[in-house]
Amino acid sequence: MTTNWSGVFPAVTTQFDASLAIDIDATQGVQDALVKDGVNGLIVMGTCGENNSLDPEEKRTVLKAAVEVVNNRVPVITGVSEFDTRRAIAYAEDAERIGADGLMVLPAMVYVPKPEELTAHFRMIAEATSLPIMLYNNPPAYRVNIGSDVLRALEDVPNIVAVKESAPDPRRFTDLINEFGDRFDIFAGLDDVALEGLMLGAKGWVSGLTSAFPQESVQLVKAAARGDWEGARAIYRWFMPLLHLDAEHDLVQSIKLAEQIMGRGSERVRPPRWPLTGARRAEVTAMVEKAAATRPSLKLKAA
Repeated sequence: MTTNWSGVFPAVTTQFDASLAIDIDATQGVQDALVKDGVNGLIVMGTCGENNSLDPEEKRTVLKAAVEVVNNRVPVITGVSEFDTRRAIAYAEDAERIGADGLMVLPAMVYVPKPEELTAHFRMIAEATSLPIMLYNNPPAYRVNIGSDVLRALEDVPNIVAVKESAPDPRRFTDLINEFGDRFDIFAGLDDVALEGLMLGAKGWVSGLTSAFPQESVQLVKAAARGDWEGARAIYRWFMPLLHLDAEHDLVQSIKLAEQIMGRGSERVRPPRWPLTGARRAEVTAMVEKAAATRPSLKLKAA
């Protein structure tokens, strides 16, 4: 199985109203705006979409709304982030019926599996659906590493097609490509290692801060794709203070605050998360406002 997945895929936020119920209209508005800004696909209900703060039926409702508003303009990939394999299979099956174009599958939450358990988790989900699957590797966040041994054991599963690599070590991109060639499409998954990943052969970037600055994200990926490393570096250096936020534990609150400042969404999050306050809020606000005042897209328009 092959896909047309490449480019920048923002991990879109789920929007809430004042009562912290899902605001479907606002969520669709965020998704539609990103597509219009030129992104190449959407990741719905990943970490930034607060997957594990949503009830099962809410997840299905959000996915239905995304499929509806995107209307086949770009691929819609939904996060599969559940506490056990049974629930993950049920969601994967429903996602296919709803019309998702693919799945981004995480290890089971909370439990730290042995490699053979992790392999079985992924294999059982893949066997329950015909959708293409991106595995999400993020050892710092989930205490689980999808190592070469796991990927080797899954090589024969045809619909496991991609890996979102969020380990903070850029050597992983070269190691994976050296070992597996083009068997898996590799995506950069940590914002502040994105250009390194693209330079080393990643096909795309699953991004958090794209939700606040999509035009620059699209320009960055396009510059890398055409080999304009000087242009890509200029955007990346401008972007880097914000991209570092993606590696922090409060990344969701920071990204949503950035969206709000840029007029693209609300900072509301569901507990146990709370909106940023105090010195941290002031710090992130200053960073976003500085980036907004110096954004490369403004220079391009002026030229």
